[in-house]
Amino acid sequence: MENEKKESKNKMMMIMMIVMAVILLAGTIAVVMILKSSEGNAVEEELNIDDVLAASVDMPEMTTNLASDDFIRISFKIQTDSVDAMEEMTKRDFQAKNIIIKKLSEMTAEDLKGEAGKEKLTEMLKSELNSIMKGGEVEAVYITSYIIQ
Repeated sequence: MENEKKESKNKMMMIMMIVMAVILLAGTIAVVMILKSSEGNAVEEELNIDDVLAASVDMPEMTTNLASDDFIRISFKIQTDSVDAMEEMTKRDFQAKNIIIKKLSEMTAEDLKGEAGKEKLTEMLKSELNSIMKGGEVEAVYITSYIIQ
């Protein structure tokens, strides 16, 4: 009887060890797969500069008045998510200029001060420009020149 209890305990210990080994192995595999997956996505998301330039549109320098009776001279580079989207944005440049002028005319020189003001402007323009896009989207808007007079 005592031998049977020892044998039963040994079997239970063996089963518990196997179950723990399987759980540990499954957890290790899951962690490795998650890490490999996140590395793969990071590589895919990193575009080289030639791809960025191929999918970007230069908006020529514009001069317009601000709500504060100051004038701004500003130009942008608009980065899209593909060459097709870049071509669409190029065709829609008159709409983009209209949006830019309208948004700037609502802002004051004070609104555009510092990094935060410029970041607010570029994010607002990105959102507005995406609203007119049908075949792609604007990834980023960069200010390439900027003077307030």
